[in-house]
Amino acid sequence: MRRQLGTALRATVALIVLLGLVYPLVVTGLGQAFFGRQADGSLVKVGSTVVGSALIGQEFTDARGNPLPQYFQPRPSAAGKGYDPTDSGATNLGPSNPVLLSAVAQRVEAYRRFNHLAPGTPVPVDAVTSSGSGLDPDISEANALDQAPRVAAARHLAIPTVVALVHGHTDGRAWGVLGEATVNVLDLNVALDRMA
Repeated sequence: MRRQLGTALRATVALIVLLGLVYPLVVTGLGQAFFGRQADGSLVKVGSTVVGSALIGQEFTDARGNPLPQYFQPRPSAAGKGYDPTDSGATNLGPSNPVLLSAVAQRVEAYRRFNHLAPGTPVPVDAVTSSGSGLDPDISEANALDQAPRVAAARHLAIPTVVALVHGHTDGRAWGVLGEATVNVLDLNVALDRMA
């Protein structure tokens, strides 16, 4: 019995050291050596100031929570009070749920009004629905192009200039076939600020 306990204890200590210390240190070291930016959270800096992460969306609003017209706006978020990484999650409302249908209808009207779109103009689905995590940092290219005239007017820029910026910050479909082209909202807004 003593021999078995000794063997079990030695195996436990060896596994704790190997899997609890050595393995995490090796993985952390490799991550820092080969993927330092990603391992540090894909932080976006303006000068030496961190303004956010390219992996977590954020709102561009005034002190009262109103969207700022000079910035591209992200998709709605159901994470806490909006893009709260400590409270990630979706609404879990099904596609026929009256609460979801009502919220989407209100968002469609607000999106058209905010972006000065004519009634009946099709609205990209990502502009009026939240993602599964509620933290999505990207919007569709169509959503960004709908917002471009508003942003251009608010910043006193030519619309083609803002549209070219959107195209310059558009990422293609994953593996060339999955999903749709997307634009990282934070990266695009930082580029806009740099133009000014």
